[in-house]
Amino acid sequence: MRLVRKDLEKDNAGQVTLIPEEPEDMWHTYNLLQVGDSLRASTIRKVQTESATGSVGSNRIRTTLTLCVEAIDFDSQACQLRVKGTNIQENEYVKMGAYHTIELEPNRQFTLAKKQWDSVVLERIEQACDPAWSADVAAVVMQEGLAHVCLVTPSMTLTRAKVEVNIPRKRKGNCSQHDRALERFYEQVVQAIQRHINFEVVKCVLVASPGFVREQFCDYMFQQAVKTDNKLLLENRSKFLQVHSSSGHKYALKEALCDPAVTSRLSDTKAAGEVKALDDFYKMLQHEPDRAFYGLKHVEKANEAMAIDTLLISDELFRHQDVATRARYVKLVDSVRENMGTVRIFSSLHVSGEQLGQLTGVAAILRFPVAELSDQEDESSSEED
Repeated sequence: MRLVRKDLEKDNAGQVTLIPEEPEDMWHTYNLLQVGDSLRASTIRKVQTESATGSVGSNRIRTTLTLCVEAIDFDSQACQLRVKGTNIQENEYVKMGAYHTIELEPNRQFTLAKKQWDSVVLERIEQACDPAWSADVAAVVMQEGLAHVCLVTPSMTLTRAKVEVNIPRKRKGNCSQHDRALERFYEQVVQAIQRHINFEVVKCVLVASPGFVREQFCDYMFQQAVKTDNKLLLENRSKFLQVHSSSGHKYALKEALCDPAVTSRLSDTKAAGEVKALDDFYKMLQHEPDRAFYGLKHVEKANEAMAIDTLLISDELFRHQDVATRARYVKLVDSVRENMGTVRIFSSLHVSGEQLGQLTGVAAILRFPVAELSDQEDESSSEED
């Protein structure tokens, strides 16, 4: 994401002009937008024209509109963002108050105005515009006959390809059908890796599986690379890291990211930091439950006692339509930081973020036990629903 201009007043009202450069920037933009914001961008509008003879025709005309945002739709797989709203600025082609949908695209500038830019939104702009926050991890999670090729970016886990091949069972004295199907499966996975992984950006490719599937696959891949003189795979051989996972399903990626060999290799990535924080929370919940709370009410009470060491919170909560509820989460984040606590904002599109979402989306590791809170019944999950 490139920041073109930032004009904020003392009361934090104002506007920013941004250019999304990567597909992932559309996810950041989705998290910046809220109903009631003002969005100005270039768009195409179908306009009816009448000629001097009275015949009516229609043309598609590119124009710049300013909308009051009413609905936001994000397609996470295609990384496409559609914003629907009403026109709030004079335009020769579109009447005031008329509805229009703007499709935001990479490399096309837009200006976003808000009545209040809070700390969470401003932090997201900083992260999105920092070139160090790039998609530098890929993963192949596999089992016999099933594989997912994923990109692990700082903000989401994107499934780029799913490979499914029916593998017949081995038969006594005849394994040829099984072996042929397995080879066909491996070949399709290799093709998916070459098609979807940009080795110029990716620093590490995790190959995760139960049993010996990952070893057999990597042996096959590099034997074929030597035979066909595939320089792309051979030059990047050192980037492949084999780790254990319980299955070939996407959710098993969290296990692979928790592997100590992986965390040391990926220590500089946000994804690894999120996974470790969630892992630490679960360990604390198991061994010292008085120092691990989840649910908004409990976490807020722990914050009042200035007990929060690490706050884990899902970015999904900051997209809440109710302004007061959103402000409550922002206040919690600001307060924890003021009390010298660490805040980790999880992406709801990450496997770790999905898990945190099952714990109401907000959890905390405490500096010291707060026993009287853990005895109270946690009502926050039902309250949020």
